[in-house]
Amino acid sequence: MGIVLFGAIGGLGVCGSGGVIDPSEVGMTSRRDKVLSIARAEVGVREVGNNEGKRVREYLAYTGIKVPAAWCASYISWCFGKAGYDRPRTAWSPAMFPASRIVKEPKPADVFGVWFPDLKRIAHVGLVAEVKGDWIYSLEGNSNNNGSRNGDGVYQRLHHKRTVYKYADWVSAANQKSKIKKQILWQDIKTE
Repeated sequence: MGIVLFGAIGGLGVCGSGGVIDPSEVGMTSRRDKVLSIARAEVGVREVGNNEGKRVREYLAYTGIKVPAAWCASYISWCFGKAGYDRPRTAWSPAMFPASRIVKEPKPADVFGVWFPDLKRIAHVGLVAEVKGDWIYSLEGNSNNNGSRNGDGVYQRLHHKRTVYKYADWVSAANQKSKIKKQILWQDIKTE
């Protein structure tokens, strides 16, 4: 009797180049898509003024903050929470960028931070929706068409990469809520 390994997800395992796919990368695209789908569904949410509104209250409540308060980081945290992640869960935009999550090249569903020199910190965050050359299409809460860090709603925006200070990757299997079962990557099948 022998044991044969099969990829649980069609064709994964051994690459044509002879390399093996890193199991930690399997399913990343679908996880990233889930976060982005939730974030996109919120585009069009608007405040009623002064960082207030039913949905804005939900974003802030998710991070333990009461209105009125800046809510860009709460919106990002809420999107990840709805997608099944425990973290990030913060209303403080600089806290979105711990050293263990920093990445150099952005991917969809990475968090990006914009530095504000007058505040001497990252003071606005959003989600990378798509990367095209030197441009980043984004999904952002507490923004507006002019790109304010204290806007009036959830918007899709466009940023040049040079305007972004940092990127953080919060999409990883280790970060998902325990109630979400880990994807089976390999299955042992006994053969006769």
